[in-house]
Amino acid sequence: MLDSIDRKILRSLQQDSSRGLAEVAEEVGLSSSPCWKRIRRLEAEGYIQRRVAILDRERLDLAVTVFVAVKTNQHHEGWLADFARTVSDIPEVVEFYRMSGELDYMLKIVCKDIADYDRIYKSLIKRTTIYDVSASFAMEQIKCTTQLPI
Repeated sequence: MLDSIDRKILRSLQQDSSRGLAEVAEEVGLSSSPCWKRIRRLEAEGYIQRRVAILDRERLDLAVTVFVAVKTNQHHEGWLADFARTVSDIPEVVEFYRMSGELDYMLKIVCKDIADYDRIYKSLIKRTTIYDVSASFAMEQIKCTTQLPI
């Protein structure tokens, strides 16, 4: 069960996990030692899964975002395990979901350009059987956050 201090700590770390312990503690109204104990508990209980650096995709020449909708006529465990392994092995796939409704799977891919996406697409269809694939290229990123509404 999270209390208001735990939530403040999580909000603070979501904004910038590289902040020093003293800064986080001051922000949430604790001294360093109790704040550290709470952070360790939040990690141990799985509220904090990991701490990462968010990189500038454009500076890394990965400015294109592609949303790929996949439909399949294969709905058995073996195919799913194979497909999941194949997609998970493609580093440009940064998000991968099994969907309800019209689509079976949705992939979010970051890449350099359309030619780079085509290379990824060809690799995907070479390694697995898919019924239908359609891609939508993001024209503009309006909101992107890793912060959960706590």
